[in-house]
Amino acid sequence: MTIFKSATVARGFALGLGGALALLAGTFPASAALPVGEKAPDFTLKAALAGKPMTFSLRQALKKGPVVLYFFPAAFTKGCTLEAHAFAEATDDFNKMHATVIGVTAGNIDRVAEFSSVECRNKFAVAADPDAKIAGEYKNQLQFNGKVISDRTSYVIAPDGKILLSYTNPNPEEHITKAMEAVKAWRAKHA
Repeated sequence: MTIFKSATVARGFALGLGGALALLAGTFPASAALPVGEKAPDFTLKAALAGKPMTFSLRQALKKGPVVLYFFPAAFTKGCTLEAHAFAEATDDFNKMHATVIGVTAGNIDRVAEFSSVECRNKFAVAADPDAKIAGEYKNQLQFNGKVISDRTSYVIAPDGKILLSYTNPNPEEHITKAMEAVKAWRAKHA
C-alpha cells in the first residue's frame, strides 16, 4: 500500500511538473524591465475609464503627482483580474497621495473598455498598447504563443519622470503593496 501511494504521489508530481513546464514553454520574457532611477519613456495611449473612451498621457498625469503604471498580460485572465481588483481597492489611497493609477495591456486590447468598468470597478483607466510598443519601450514584453504581450510589471514614476519602483513578478499579489510603499516613500520626502 505504501509503495502504491508513493508511486501515485510521484506520478502526480511528474504530471504537475510536466504541465508547468508545458505552460512555461510558450512564455518567455523578451527583455528585462527598466531599472529604478531610469527616465520613464513618455507615452500617450487610447484608454478607457469606467467603460468610456479617453486618452491617457503620462506627461499630463505626472503634473498631478506620481504615476503608478502597471503592465499586465491580458484582460479577464485570472491573475490580471485579481490584480485589477486589488488596484481598484487601493486607488482611493493612491489618489489621497495625488498618485494616478493606469493599467496597460498589449494583450486583448479590444476589451480594455469593458475591463475598466467590470474588473477595475470604474476606479482607474486601462490603456491598450497595440503591438506592445510601449511595453517594448519599458522593456517588459513576453512572447506568448508567437505573440508579443506585456509582462506583469509595475512602475512608480515620480513627477520628474524618474522611475521609483520597477517590479516584475508573474504573481499579482505584491504589486499593489510595493507600489503603495514606493508612493508613500516619495510622498514622505515631498510633503
